[in-house]
Amino acid sequence: MPGVASERAAPASYADAVARSAPSVANIYTKRLVQEPDRLTDRPRFRIDSAFASAVVIDAEGYLVTNYHVFETEPTEIRVQLADGRNIEPEVVGFDAESDLALLRVNLPDLQPITLARSDDLRIGDVVLAIGNPYGLSTSVTQGIVSATGRNLYQLVTFANFIQTDAAINAGNSGGALVNSQGDLVGINTAILAQDSTTEGIGFAIPVDLVRGVVEQIKLHGRVIRGYMGLLPDDMTDAERRAWGIDSGTGIVLMEVYEGGPAAAADLRAGDIILALNGEPVYSRRQALLISASTAPGDAVEVLGIRQGERFTTTVTAGERPQGLYDPAVEQ
Repeated sequence: MPGVASERAAPASYADAVARSAPSVANIYTKRLVQEPDRLTDRPRFRIDSAFASAVVIDAEGYLVTNYHVFETEPTEIRVQLADGRNIEPEVVGFDAESDLALLRVNLPDLQPITLARSDDLRIGDVVLAIGNPYGLSTSVTQGIVSATGRNLYQLVTFANFIQTDAAINAGNSGGALVNSQGDLVGINTAILAQDSTTEGIGFAIPVDLVRGVVEQIKLHGRVIRGYMGLLPDDMTDAERRAWGIDSGTGIVLMEVYEGGPAAAADLRAGDIILALNGEPVYSRRQALLISASTAPGDAVEVLGIRQGERFTTTVTAGERPQGLYDPAVEQ
């Protein structure tokens, strides 16, 4: 009816969501010693390079999650400042460069952990808030919507189906919280794409469902242990699928099967077409990579494929993905 507000109308304010989540967002300050050549003398010059970022308290045990790239430059000093002003040097528990996540721990009482949502429940158009420490301005909040989910940014990380948002994300927001309209964590802010220095660009966050798994592995092992099948897949065009009698949009082709690897042991061969892994239809090389990496060493992966026009099944026993193998275009 005209003049009657919808019960689903957006709230006039998100202050309650901010009040619920902002106490869980911390500031990170780093310093590193930079050596520079002196053009006038043979002696090097040194300067202190300072930077800032954000982190999120995820449990009452003192664990905070942030971005790996915050520490990639090997800072000589790291400080965490909580929302209540307490300042402490954290323990770096571990990190995972392939998802751009790092886990810290502080030995402090009365922490306020954030509530974790399910990023799989996000819908395009949902309101989200980015909370962090941009340009050193602590507890800054910006608002936007979920512009897309499942974004792949190979130039940034190997494993992360990013949440795309138009909420302003700037320098210092890295490692901060992306929360929903209730103040629950849906992602860790990690990157922005801008055409030039004057544009806001497009922001990206690592979905909290991925963060959960990475955090648990770092807690247990100090690193993330991923499965490995030992093969090189490639995407197929619709025309190639039709030529093989595939009309469902599924299918990837194996360009190479690495000698001595798990896939070779299961008699997979170059030229095989893979239709499904563990019963899940495979539509792209990227999807196959994520399925493979989500397995643990020793897990059985059921494979449905086509070879020379005939369907076949086999089982691959996953190995452990070698450390330092980051390029999804080279290996799965």
